[in-house]
Amino acid sequence: MQLEFEQPIIELEEKLQEMKQLAENSKVDVSEDVKSLENKIQRLKEDTYKNLTRWQRVQLSRHPERPYTLDYIYNITDDFIEIHGDRSVSDDKAMVGGFGSIDGQTFMLVGQQKGRNTKQRQMRNFGMSNPEGYRKALRLFKMAERFNKPIVTLIDTPGAFPGLEAEERGQGEAIARNIQEMFMLKVPVICIIIGEGASGGALGIAIGDRVLMLENTWYSVISPESCSSILWRSWEYKEQAAEALRLTADDMKGFGLVDGIIPEPLGGAHLDMQWMADKLKEVILKEFKALDKFTPEERIENRIEKFANMGEFEE
Repeated sequence: MQLEFEQPIIELEEKLQEMKQLAENSKVDVSEDVKSLENKIQRLKEDTYKNLTRWQRVQLSRHPERPYTLDYIYNITDDFIEIHGDRSVSDDKAMVGGFGSIDGQTFMLVGQQKGRNTKQRQMRNFGMSNPEGYRKALRLFKMAERFNKPIVTLIDTPGAFPGLEAEERGQGEAIARNIQEMFMLKVPVICIIIGEGASGGALGIAIGDRVLMLENTWYSVISPESCSSILWRSWEYKEQAAEALRLTADDMKGFGLVDGIIPEPLGGAHLDMQWMADKLKEVILKEFKALDKFTPEERIENRIEKFANMGEFEE
């Protein structure tokens, strides 16, 4: 799948393939023309992806070929064991988690999971968790704390499931409890936004010692489409809404709401899954090494202070 703003790049790449095919069939030397066109394509890519609008970043974060939580987990861990159920209602397939080893260090890895096709998307509820999903996540956090294992959360959700049944089972309470409990976890907590980070659905597993974002992701209280529908009663103004929300990784880092940005391959994480997984693994191990030097009490105090200092206010 190609996005609209990538069309000029695609057209040049198609022209490049035609030129190579022509050279092969006619035995004509066009190596200089090929090299010139390849350089032109590279410059266009660099210019395009360096100057993406906020809405274009949102589009990249939703690319259907983009790696999801389990893609990363199976790539960076040696022996991942998924743990199911909240021990109360059911096993929410939109929230996944379990123990896995990264270079000999065991982590508890938790995150939202989307689906690749229609059947999977229905099973995973499009990455939108019910209350039991957040309660499962909290159960896994507490389990990690009990066994003194660091926690990594991978955030990728358009929001918590807004259905009536979710509200009846206490969606707001489940997310609020997660936020409260995550502040007091004694083990290191690393939170990484790998795709969409929308509203309380993201925040319910995003309270950590380190909160990081991949380069082409977004993090906001509301999606551009929902913001547009509220303000203008139409989704047609989603691009303006995205600009007003200032929801990109650069925006969040500038506001002091996240601690760092993880670079992606040129064009997005979906173009080089292995490179992205290796980079994620490197960052996780680096951050864990830094956090492991603190005592549990110091981590909790620093975590609370970090979030308490966010925003601007006057007394």
